[in-house]
Amino acid sequence: MRSVLMMMILGCVAPMVVADDAAPGKQVEMSLSTSDGGSIGYLMYLPKNYDPAKDAMPLMLFLHGRGESNGPLSIVAKWGPPMMAAKGEELPFILVSPQCPREDFWSSPVQEKRLVELLDHVTSSYKVDKTRVYLTGLSMGGYGSWRLAADHPERFAAVVPVCGGGKPEDAEKLKALPIWVFHGDKDGAVPIAKSIEMVDAIKAAGSDKIRFTTLEHIGHNSWSAAYATPELYEWMLKHTNAR
Repeated sequence: MRSVLMMMILGCVAPMVVADDAAPGKQVEMSLSTSDGGSIGYLMYLPKNYDPAKDAMPLMLFLHGRGESNGPLSIVAKWGPPMMAAKGEELPFILVSPQCPREDFWSSPVQEKRLVELLDHVTSSYKVDKTRVYLTGLSMGGYGSWRLAADHPERFAAVVPVCGGGKPEDAEKLKALPIWVFHGDKDGAVPIAKSIEMVDAIKAAGSDKIRFTTLEHIGHNSWSAAYATPELYEWMLKHTNAR
């Protein structure tokens, strides 16, 4: 994943495309009608080498932070993996980046149900390797990642919550999951204690699959450093879900 950092430096930005279907090598804006009568808008990226006639590909579900609820769907590409895709980075996985309504939050029951429906839709519509589905999110999306992983641990091969928080009582449900947590030690919006309590609880439940990276002298924006870590993607992709 050396090209991740190189493309971030070059800043080669590809235009957003609005489409009825995704095309390899492009990130497009899409929408799914949900069973509750609502809908969920999302950015969809297929790798350049995606071919439904060939091997299934891994999938990453990315959950944005609170700020990216306040604007058009394209704002979801402000940070993290969808930003990399928007810059023309060649990612080695199918990337699905939904947008949470500004009046709601990712860990609410309504949005969690819609996320599950979105995952079901994408995995049935594209050639997805269901043993390699990865979940990550930042801030509000970090909270959403903890919640979705705890309620549906069987769906994910690995989870990366960035500067979020969860419920320590979920530790038993999360202990079998490979999890890599990132948090800045100067975070004034979501205290690092929120991540520490989750990591400690999961370790106490018997997990040997959890990693914790404390980003020193970093405030709330710990995601820039986290998602610029090439080892992160290598770590994700080596995990498969046999559950």
